[in-house]
Amino acid sequence: MKRPGLSIHLIAIGGSGMAPLACLLKGRGHRVTGSDGPLYPPMSSLLAEAGIVPFEGYDPSRLEPAPDLVVVGNAVTRHNPEAVEAERRGLPVLSMPQALARFFLAERRPLVVAGTHGKTTTTALAAWVLEDCGAEPGFLVGGLPRNLPVSFREGRGERFVIEGDEYNAAYFDRGPKFLHYRPETLILTSAEHDHADLYPRHEDLLAAYGRLVELVPADGLAVVDGDSPEVRRLAERARSRVLFYGLGAGNDLAPAGPIEPVRETAVAGRSGSRFRIVDPEAGEVEVVLPMAGAYNVANALAVWAAVRRDGLPAEAVAASLGRFAGVARRQEELGSPGGVTVVDDFAHHPTAVAETLAGLRQRYAGSPLAVLFEPRSLTAGRSFFFDRYVEAFAAADRVLFAPIFYAERFAAAELLDLPRLAAELRRRGVEASVAPGIDELLDHAVVSAEPGDVLVCMSSGSFGAVPRRLLAALEARAEAGGRSEAGAAAADRAAVPADA
Repeated sequence: MKRPGLSIHLIAIGGSGMAPLACLLKGRGHRVTGSDGPLYPPMSSLLAEAGIVPFEGYDPSRLEPAPDLVVVGNAVTRHNPEAVEAERRGLPVLSMPQALARFFLAERRPLVVAGTHGKTTTTALAAWVLEDCGAEPGFLVGGLPRNLPVSFREGRGERFVIEGDEYNAAYFDRGPKFLHYRPETLILTSAEHDHADLYPRHEDLLAAYGRLVELVPADGLAVVDGDSPEVRRLAERARSRVLFYGLGAGNDLAPAGPIEPVRETAVAGRSGSRFRIVDPEAGEVEVVLPMAGAYNVANALAVWAAVRRDGLPAEAVAASLGRFAGVARRQEELGSPGGVTVVDDFAHHPTAVAETLAGLRQRYAGSPLAVLFEPRSLTAGRSFFFDRYVEAFAAADRVLFAPIFYAERFAAAELLDLPRLAAELRRRGVEASVAPGIDELLDHAVVSAEPGDVLVCMSSGSFGAVPRRLLAALEARAEAGGRSEAGAAAADRAAVPADA
């Protein structure tokens, strides 16, 4: 007889991890309810498609009758009315990663992808290759893979691929999410300092990654970035076999010969990279990856090592890599109205900014590259990345900075000095300025754009919908035949002083 499902209530159900979890639980036959603030696509659409209608706002009455389990998102504080009520009544409570581990990872072979950079793309790439090769994996990706219809699936195979987030799990579960994910195979892409609000010192973050490496069982595999000295030191803590991948010498898996830029690949004419892999069993195999940038080649090497261990044929894996269409908001081209290309990207850490710009230089060779950057995260707005941001943004032709999103949370001495950053970039020959607000930034970007330009919007948040608004404004300009009187008026509004 089929066991009846549980009644499960999710507080902050609209989170990027909570909404997929809710859908997975509903698919398992559990009765799912949830609360949050006003929700918007894609999470509102995701829940609606699963038949879940969240409550708007938080109210203790939502826990009547008492659910069998309450799952609490990491955006929820201990003072949330529903969290307070759940604690008062002694209801069973789990964080999102605890619930995911309990219901979906216990009897699987988790492939966990962690690291400061490249987690989402590498997780999506691994899920796609396993799916395309018929392994029927479960997966949960922190972005929308463009090859797959959804960012999550329970799957029927033994593998479950999951993005291992280093951020905290919940107010009562302060460790990183990835410590709950039971990695049988681990891909560790990098270990640079980030999330300074949770890890004030780099050593604190390295300690968390070290604990993750130790979780891989003796018969598992740790696939780690051999180009990073920090990651190599972390690998010394592994009980499992370790495989070093990377672009440099001294790695177990590296490109055999140079990486060649490819102007057009099999995926909608996307530019990419051609390289060869020397596989211990299959010999030399050529891969044409439809993603530009050496760091994406490194991501592909990591996935190759993980899935080949599962016995997937080398030629099939190479073919799947060649059909990968990327992830939304990772160098995502939105359109080219009037010859001006708009790209949406999630980059916010200086290394991610630098790698993304290098990839875009390859993809749009010869085109002027303009960056619209929002210091969105609690790390991006801090002063200690100043020098590294100078080096990263120096690869652009123009940079326009939006205001620091969480400026009110910092003391003046902690804030990233955007006017000084812009001045330093101008000293290096980069046209740079600081906009007083999102609307001014948008106006300036539109009226200063010329045919042939590539405008890349970078933010770890919604950025006030700037990428889509920018695209719409450029489309309107193109339909009007170029710069109109209205555009000239906008130019006056958009004249952003260099040291604003």
